[in-house]
Amino acid sequence: MSQNTKTKKKSRIRLLHQYYKFTGFYSFLGGSLKKALTPIVLFIIALLCVHYFVIDINDLLVKMTDTFPPFWVLTVFFISESILGLIPPEIFIAWSDKMPDPILYLSLIAVLSYTGGIISYFMGRASTRINAVHEYLEVKMAKHLKNARKWGGFLIVVGAILPVPFAVSSMAAGMIKYPFINYLLFGLLRFVRFAIYGAAIFNLV
Repeated sequence: MSQNTKTKKKSRIRLLHQYYKFTGFYSFLGGSLKKALTPIVLFIIALLCVHYFVIDINDLLVKMTDTFPPFWVLTVFFISESILGLIPPEIFIAWSDKMPDPILYLSLIAVLSYTGGIISYFMGRASTRINAVHEYLEVKMAKHLKNARKWGGFLIVVGAILPVPFAVSSMAAGMIKYPFINYLLFGLLRFVRFAIYGAAIFNLV
């Protein structure tokens, strides 16, 4: 590689760094990380409180697996991941640990989460064709859309890895018509999140 090419790459990286610093991406990322720690800590505290003062978590999860067929649990999870991600995925990760083949079920919910994000992306694309819906979402998601237009793929990375609704980031990407192939590539980091959280939760419950 020539010295000229190296210099151009360094210059591009420096320009990107300056752009993200100027537009507040690093502050946004730091704030998101701080916000992400809160639900994680609260989830662990709630889990421990329930485990020690209410009911054994392992018994509760086993009862859940005995009461609800896997198909319906996975269906509820898929709907949640497709529409705003209202139910924390950690609950389903803990549930998968009590199934006959934990890795298989963890992989299934990771695939469903990724697929749900794709559905959210196309819901965002479709909303741009319905004026009333588009105007409503433009108001409700104004801040997220503004960030999506500034940072594009990096916002998808944040949504895929951090404990924030991936569906919201995906919908915003669709609304700004972010390139679908790029969305799919950045969205693959969703699997990394499930692998890390799975390893942590499997050891916890």
